[in-house]
Amino acid sequence: MSRSLEDILFAAPSPQARTVTRAVSAIAAAVLLLLAVAIALQFHSAGQLDRQYWEFFAWPTTWAFLARGLLGTLASAAMAAVIALALGMLLLVGRLSRLRLLRWPSIAVIEFLRGTPTLLLIYVCFLVLPSVGIKLSTYWMLTLPIGLSTAAVVAEVYRAGVLAVPRGQTDAARSLGLTEAQAFFFIVFPQALRYIVPALVAQLVIVVKDTTFGYIVTYGELMQNGKVLIANYHSLVPVYLVVAALYCLVNYAISRASQRLGRPMH
Repeated sequence: MSRSLEDILFAAPSPQARTVTRAVSAIAAAVLLLLAVAIALQFHSAGQLDRQYWEFFAWPTTWAFLARGLLGTLASAAMAAVIALALGMLLLVGRLSRLRLLRWPSIAVIEFLRGTPTLLLIYVCFLVLPSVGIKLSTYWMLTLPIGLSTAAVVAEVYRAGVLAVPRGQTDAARSLGLTEAQAFFFIVFPQALRYIVPALVAQLVIVVKDTTFGYIVTYGELMQNGKVLIANYHSLVPVYLVVAALYCLVNYAISRASQRLGRPMH
């Protein structure tokens, strides 16, 4: 009996498929473990794992310095996320508007921001704006470009979620006497959030990663402070390992928070 594509994609795996999946997972884990061991041995042979490169991590001042950088990262990422979520909503409303005077400028802004690298926007704030008399702090030189760049992507994520909601939901809301705006904000968009939470979380993770561009404007975020430690103690690999672990913890916390946020929606 032939199976449909939907059955193949979403049906529970057969015992044979589960066995193959376990075998492939075990092989992949073994390969990754061997790769990690090989990298660790290479670092050891290069002397990067020597005690002298780790001793300063026992000092409270080192962790206080990294903590300040982490707070700088979180402060920039949080504000950039607020800008992206709010501006993304405005761009979404403009793009879905029936008025061309709103729709076409919104589309133009979305496409421009999506097509422009975040790094280029940072250089505009860092080099171009001061030349015309607009001076921003290092915080805003980093945060504003990240927020603007992410807002365009968030607007498209919003739109994908809205389009995934059946049109009948809007028709039913309108039949109950709600205006088009009320139907959108009270009926359609809350349902759209169910579909887009994973994509929004992915964008928030990217926002956190984009704050590593802070070294360009010498903003005191985590990566910038890590570079200072490397310059002072010549401890390249240990510092990058610790900084990477801190970024992983932040992104893991974001993922866990999103899971708690998404539970009431199911």
